Amino acid sequence: MNRFSQRSAQSELIDNPDIPFKEWSLCLHELNVINTRLGGHAITIRGIRSLIRPYKNEMTIAEIGCGGGDNLKAIHHWNKHAKLNIRYIGVDLNKACIDFARLNCKELLNAHFIHADYRHVAFPEEKPDVIFSSLFCHHFKNDQLTEMLQWLTLNTQKGFFINDLQRHPVAYYAIKLLTKVFSRSNLIKNDAPVSVLRGFHKNEWKQLLRKAGIKNYKLRWQWAFRYLIIVKNE
Repeated sequence: MNRFSQRSAQSELIDNPDIPFKEWSLCLHELNVINTRLGGHAITIRGIRSLIRPYKNEMTIAEIGCGGGDNLKAIHHWNKHAKLNIRYIGVDLNKACIDFARLNCKELLNAHFIHADYRHVAFPEEKPDVIFSSLFCHHFKNDQLTEMLQWLTLNTQKGFFINDLQRHPVAYYAIKLLTKVFSRSNLIKNDAPVSVLRGFHKNEWKQLLRKAGIKNYKLRWQWAFRYLIIVKNE
């Protein structure tokens, strides 16, 4: 069978909760470089811009699976020009990620980081205007993703978006070569190609959204080998 025809069930090393902080720090730093160089942060900004119009005086943006907080930092840097009053919430199950994010995002004065399974989060005030995830969904099985899509729908005011990987042979072999040559992180070298194998085809997203009862959405291919899914609350 073609290894790209179905999502891989292979586990990633970063799903292990016992990774030392030092290894996490190097991994999260390199993930930020990859996201910056390959346009991942730019896709996140497109998702934000599509959901926050019309602007309002204050808004809350939350990320589940926030890792080291680099996506929230990217939004904050974009907002230096947009000049909106944004509160940031980052949620991650891994304590090492939350500890790193708190250090990494000191400049975000309106940031609040929560160490928890996203499903058990009770937001401190009202529902966030926008919730998003980036490179998070591919860690989950399909039935878990259906549950996540329904949770996202119920817990956001304006809507949500997802930025995640396309499962494609070019993406797989390219990231395998790049990380072999340039990465110093064993986590990245192992997990980057596995992440692609756990990524998605377009029709798989359509099936997941339909199973979650979501009819109105935008599903767009993005460079480099990603999908941006945008769901606006009616």
